[in-house]
Amino acid sequence: MKSSNSRPSRVGRNPFTHELKFTMIEKIKIGLMSVTVFPVRLLLVSFFMLLAWPFAFTASLGRSEFVIEPQSWWRRFIDLCLRVIMRAMWFCGGFHWIKVKGERAASSEVPILTVAPHSSYFDAIPVTMTMCSIVTKLESRSIPVWGTLISYIRPVFVFRSDQDSRRKTVEEIKRRARSGGEWPQIMIFPEGTCTNRSGLILFKAGAFIPGLPVQPVVLRYPNKLDTVTWTWQGPGAFKILWLTLCQPHNPMEIEYLPIYTPSDEEKENPALFADNVRKLMAKALQLPLTDLSFDDREISLSRGPLHIYDYSSLLEFNQLVCRLGLRAGTTEKVLEEQARRARKMQGDRLGLEDFAQFLNLPVTDTLTQVHSLFDQQGDGQIDIRDYVIALSTVHRPSKSMKTLKLAFKMYESEESGEVLEQEIAAILEIMLGVKEVELSGVFLSLDGPDTEKMTYDELHHFIDQHPRFVQDILDFKNHPRKFCIGRPKSCNGQNHNKDD
Repeated sequence: MKSSNSRPSRVGRNPFTHELKFTMIEKIKIGLMSVTVFPVRLLLVSFFMLLAWPFAFTASLGRSEFVIEPQSWWRRFIDLCLRVIMRAMWFCGGFHWIKVKGERAASSEVPILTVAPHSSYFDAIPVTMTMCSIVTKLESRSIPVWGTLISYIRPVFVFRSDQDSRRKTVEEIKRRARSGGEWPQIMIFPEGTCTNRSGLILFKAGAFIPGLPVQPVVLRYPNKLDTVTWTWQGPGAFKILWLTLCQPHNPMEIEYLPIYTPSDEEKENPALFADNVRKLMAKALQLPLTDLSFDDREISLSRGPLHIYDYSSLLEFNQLVCRLGLRAGTTEKVLEEQARRARKMQGDRLGLEDFAQFLNLPVTDTLTQVHSLFDQQGDGQIDIRDYVIALSTVHRPSKSMKTLKLAFKMYESEESGEVLEQEIAAILEIMLGVKEVELSGVFLSLDGPDTEKMTYDELHHFIDQHPRFVQDILDFKNHPRKFCIGRPKSCNGQNHNKDD
């Protein structure tokens, strides 16, 4: 599969992974802090959180989630008490001095604060300092103690079980944002998920759909040892808490950037509005832009013996099929049916019109882009089997052996079940996102006759025997092993895969 020239690839480091490496001195410090400071801090943090609960519970009694009422004197007093208690809790957790730059605008002037990068549950610190509302899933209301504190700030709850949840959430954000400051400001993390702060991923459009001015807010954790990052692949929640409470001091910076007022074009195009704010925040943070989104995390975190090596072209393909509405309708049954139809074609190459007919879609610019991704020879013709393999790969990125089996069904001989070497290479090129796969080493390692053919069971058995099949056995263009001198296992580049 080739990348489109219409959009440059800006993937870079995987933002959904976080690996902690400690020096011996750091390990000794953590060991000492674990038996001295950590228990005390944990006890104090727990105490202040429990102390905050009755205040939040009392203030929430009899209050409507949908109607704003005047803030009475006793609720203002409780609000002040909660801010003091929560600040004391963070202080006990090692966040002694929180540096705040810039000035937060009034809710009547700016109803929405957009905060990035979102990388930890410690990002709750600016929420507790401002008592802004947030957008959160309904299930968070059921979390013991913390759920009451969340309910107190009157969040916009997302009902994930409701098929119409996204529309209702956007409507509620618009209703509050257009109240003229009667509702508290809404603090939104437009990335929609936690990353490792290596770059800003694509912003969701929710905060920008109302078309009203927003105030960007950037967060920084300038600590030497990053113990706060909590993302999809890396230390778990308790380990993050333990390591952070073991640090003598946890610095944090919150910067309020100037208010961003959208142009008429941005008001009509929330995606453009979101992207321009993202660029502004990336510049302030001195971070690169990363063309990944929350929906791309599974592809970028694929695992297994045939994990995706270079996911840039597959991510572009995934974004295009999502735009066509094909991704949401993909099921195991749909993949099997498309594979059956593709096998019947016996390698017949399809032009754009035939490709549209195969998918039962009209010819559009997006469909043309998808078709061009598989036009390897530049003659306007594609092998539909390549499309099915790519769709299966992005649909179940961590189940590569299922995709391999599906691919073999489309290519295998009816008599022997074998697939030619060059066809296996083509399959692996799409699944791994690489080019010029060479399988001669694999065939030389087999005990059978040199037929340049292989069944699925033979390849599956070989991969089972070589768990590091991609790194140690397979050959392809720009493989790190090609730059090594000596035996492959002595090469420092062998681990330079997509997750490093």
